[in-house]
Amino acid sequence: MSSSIGPNLRKYWRICAGLPFGQWFFSKAVGFMAPYSGTISASVIQLEPGCGVVTLQEHRRVRNHLKSTHAIALLNLAELVTGLTLMNSLPDNTRGILTGIQMQYLKKARGLLTAKCLCEIPVTNEKKEMLIQGEITNEEGDVVATASASWLIGPEKDN
Repeated sequence: MSSSIGPNLRKYWRICAGLPFGQWFFSKAVGFMAPYSGTISASVIQLEPGCGVVTLQEHRRVRNHLKSTHAIALLNLAELVTGLTLMNSLPDNTRGILTGIQMQYLKKARGLLTAKCLCEIPVTNEKKEMLIQGEITNEEGDVVATASASWLIGPEKDN
């Protein structure tokens, strides 16, 4: 039996996305499965193979001393959107792990933030490094941060 995350993400997103409060429930479930990512209370808005959108409403828990969203909360958001997008795009019997991430902070991040990611859809589960780009914008559409995340993907190991 496969424990690949890709097929399961696609299945549960399809189920939840069409239900009232389904996106909220899916977002909470992701936060439960990845507790550290759950600390920022982000919301998954769109999740298709090759494309993901996650939002983060600025709130006290993610704010810094400058009354804007903390740099590490933005990094967490970028990891979340790149990871969900890639994992949702993986073929069966494939797994992935983040091996590095770089952020560029361009502007103070305030209010509702939208993280978007587009990625190549892997056709095989061969072992390879993938560089995934993410972009975070504010309500005005200004880019406040960009991310380059390195993800190592490859075949599942037999347990």
